[in-house]
Formats: sequence, C-alpha cells, structure tokens
Amino acid sequence: MEVYLSHFNVEYKDDASPLTIADRKANDIIVDRLKSLNIPIISEETRQEDYSIRENWETCWIVDPLDGTKEFIKRNGEFTVNIALVENGIPLLGVVYVPDSKTLYYAEISSGKSYKAILNSHDTSIDEVLSQAIQIVPSKNVAKIRVVGSRSHLSEETQAFIDDLKQNDEIEMVSKGSSLKFCLIAEGNADIYPRFAPTMEWDTAAGHAVCLAVGVSVTALPANTPLVYNKENLLNPWFLVSNR
Repeated sequence: MEVYLSHFNVEYKDDASPLTIADRKANDIIVDRLKSLNIPIISEETRQEDYSIRENWETCWIVDPLDGTKEFIKRNGEFTVNIALVENGIPLLGVVYVPDSKTLYYAEISSGKSYKAILNSHDTSIDEVLSQAIQIVPSKNVAKIRVVGSRSHLSEETQAFIDDLKQNDEIEMVSKGSSLKFCLIAEGNADIYPRFAPTMEWDTAAGHAVCLAVGVSVTALPANTPLVYNKENLLNPWFLVSNR
C-alpha cells in the first residue's frame, strides 16, 4: 500500500504483463515467512524449480504476491494477495486478501467453510481476524445468471460463451479484477465465471480454495475435470467457475 499510494515505475515481463516494485516487495515478505514452514513454494515472482523436482512435491504453497497488477496500476482497488496450500494438486486452504479495502477471504476445505473478514488494520492479529470473520455461502438464486468477467482480460471466446448463455437465460454482467471473481461467487454475489483466456496457477489456487470449500465447482475445460495444481506446465487450461 505504500507503493500504491506513491509514484511508482512499471516494468514489463517477456509476456508483456506488468510488474512493479510492490510485486517484488510483497513476494520477498511472503516467501520469507513461508520458508520457515519447510514446504516448497511456487510463486509468480520467484524462479520456478524444474518439474523433475516439483513432481515429487506432495504439498506446496502457491503464491501470487500481487494479483491484478493492471488494476493496481489503474488504482481501482481490485488487486489481491493470493496464498494457497495445495496437496497432490488439490487446494487444502486458501487466503485472498484485498489490501485496498482490508478485506480478507479464507477457506477451510476440511470443514467445508469459507469466511470473509473486513479488518480495521493491516496489522490485525489472527485472533482478531477469526473473531471478526463471517461465514460466506454461494447464492441459490435461479432467476437470472450473474456472470462475472475480467476487468482487463475479457477474450472473444469468453464473450462468445456469454452470448450463448443469453440465448436461454437472463444474464447480468459483473466486472471485477483479480481473484475477486472467485470470491464474488463464493459469497453469493455472482454465479458463473467463464475464463477462456490464459491464467497461471498462482492466479487461481487461492480463489479456487475459497470456492471449493463452499461447493462451487472450478472445472478445467474442455476436459470437464477439476482444475489441478503443480502441473508440469503452470499455465492453466480454460476453466469455468460455477455455483450450479
């Protein structure tokens, strides 16, 4: 947030995605804390181990220290910090933090529950987070389908899917950046998130956990199988998030 409220430079990676000093600083802090747990880490801003090593990892962290860098640069508040713990490719737990609004989502897959806490300070203790958190659940509304789309990455294929839905259902569009799209469905403010455009595992693992805990499916396409992690190629296939 110190960077967000200051003048900062923007660099571009080989894939043309933007990078700021906030991405790097957040990564350093998160990775330094997680290292003490002796569980390997996959992070967007850290050099990835070769799959010959990763394939032997039963459990790993998957981290995006600043998801939605384009939204960060636009200063629209729709950026997040994503941290997920994955076992054998499946999310065990996940945390999505929205620094601009001090909103925290977290999932406990084992208990089948996800929570949302609006904090008074970034320095809020874990005990305070737990006491302030409220359980979230997806919507059971069937009157119309609220489709959430990317604020900055709505592809032609995604638009075609939405147009197809309109043939049979009443549609309401909701635009949102970063992993907040997953959280909107988990808390009942949207119903479907079609993603027919490139994403990486660190973009989705934490939000996937928040959805998985409350029974929202995250399905890889065209295989129609659950989206999995620590793959040889960390690029995700197309996927569909749905409460239906």
